[in-house]
Amino acid sequence: MKRKMISGYSQQVVNRYLDLAKPIYCLSIELIPQYEWKDSRPTDNVVAYRGWFTQEGADAFSVKFTSEIKLPKYLAKVEFDGLEACEVRNNVYFRAKSIKEAK
Repeated sequence: MKRKMISGYSQQVVNRYLDLAKPIYCLSIELIPQYEWKDSRPTDNVVAYRGWFTQEGADAFSVKFTSEIKLPKYLAKVEFDGLEACEVRNNVYFRAKSIKEAK
């Protein structure tokens, strides 16, 4: 039996790894810039930012943001806008448009 693989980012992949009914907490106190690479070397051009998050029952995971956002305080409960994920060679990558502190 073959399993149909979803290519690219999607909500279905998020649902496979996270339970969105459970709270997600912020582990980062500052964003980590991701630099563009040219000729196998990093440039000074920042192309994205990453932050680390956790959820009970899941491994800690990083989420990529295409613009610099304001992170909530350490261990704050958070909600993502547009959270998506993709699988590449047994690795899962998450991205989101923005984040806010949950109430």
